[in-house]
Amino acid sequence: MDKLLIRGGHSLQGEVLVSGAKNAALPELCAALLTAEPVTLRNVPRLQDVSTMLQLIRNMGVSAERGDGSVVQLNAGALDRPEAPYELVKTMRASVLALGPLLARFGQARVSLPGGCAIGSRPVDQHIRGLQAMGADIVVEHGYMMARLSDGRQRLKGARITTDMVTVTGTENFLMAATLAEGETVLENAAQEPEITDLAEMLIAMGAQIEGHGSSRIRIQGVERLHGCDHAVVADRIEAGTFLCAVAATGGDVLLRHGRADHLDAVIEKLCEAGVRVTAVEGGIRVQSDGPAHLHLKAQGFRTTEYPGFPTDMQAQFMALNCVAQGTSKVTETIFENRFMHVNELVRLGAKIQTDGKVAVIEGLGAAGRLSGATVMATDLRASASLVIAGLVAEGETLVDRIYHLDRGYDCMEAKLRGLGADIERIK
Repeated sequence: MDKLLIRGGHSLQGEVLVSGAKNAALPELCAALLTAEPVTLRNVPRLQDVSTMLQLIRNMGVSAERGDGSVVQLNAGALDRPEAPYELVKTMRASVLALGPLLARFGQARVSLPGGCAIGSRPVDQHIRGLQAMGADIVVEHGYMMARLSDGRQRLKGARITTDMVTVTGTENFLMAATLAEGETVLENAAQEPEITDLAEMLIAMGAQIEGHGSSRIRIQGVERLHGCDHAVVADRIEAGTFLCAVAATGGDVLLRHGRADHLDAVIEKLCEAGVRVTAVEGGIRVQSDGPAHLHLKAQGFRTTEYPGFPTDMQAQFMALNCVAQGTSKVTETIFENRFMHVNELVRLGAKIQTDGKVAVIEGLGAAGRLSGATVMATDLRASASLVIAGLVAEGETLVDRIYHLDRGYDCMEAKLRGLGADIERIK
């Protein structure tokens, strides 16, 4: 099993390319199921989750060809198995995104209940209720969601869907399903993430009629068919945010090419308050930090919430920064109930953190000392990124185990960091 060996204490300098967003690429791969015509996706990151999704749709009969670069050619014209089996779904909950497109185009779907990171309960009941409102009969049998159109219908029907909670994958599923539904669908309390806006723009390029994406109220007027398109996946704001925190912690001057500062307002605001200089420039984001964080940065408290608030996917990385900054900070996690699993591993490196339910209080080491290298274990995707950041500033060697979590969401992270001057290598 691969591990990362990090020798801390090096500042980061230079340029790094921000890859396409995992959380946009996955639903957009599923969106290709909505048409029998060819679809070209560009800027698709090389990630384990993307490989799993490609395997999943190939298993349905979809042609999915990936060259040496970031381009994926898709053709669902010969799709003959509208099914997502447990063997492929169990490692990635985003597989549930196949449910809406399959049901909309074929009138039936058999999709296993999903798996993925062990960061808390993420029920699919919102997906089921929304699709039922659009005229689907869905039952859960033997671990599978069995869906078909009700009452002999040929198409899903438009509906007004208001979810009990803001759900990103739920919004994406309803958005895709509604493009081929009969009549108008209105999504209330819709998620507003940039990845949803990017998905909507891809669907519009395929002939969908969508208004309001990027807001909490999205209108979709269903059409009879969609055609192929050529679409570039939006840059990954969480990868960009992770590199922002890494440079802030180690010190340095880095240009994040293709980074979108307008997608990271909440994170950038906290970094600037901490003493980091972050600037939106042509073609990316520039981040500058004067030396190691323990010498000059001020720890910042924050509360995670839905976009455009502070993202839960950046909580662990920013906590790692707070561990070495000056002062005490409080972090409140409101999205997932089990997303402090990285805390014990950061403590192994010398961090001072106390948790109580959804709240973590971090006493920054500041000028009094630094983290010290140790062997640590990644517990989920973003937790692994926080341990890498901590290892970059720790004294001595840090060995991060179980980095298959990292590979689910970061495209060649160690190579990119090494290109910026970090002493980091992948070992067996």
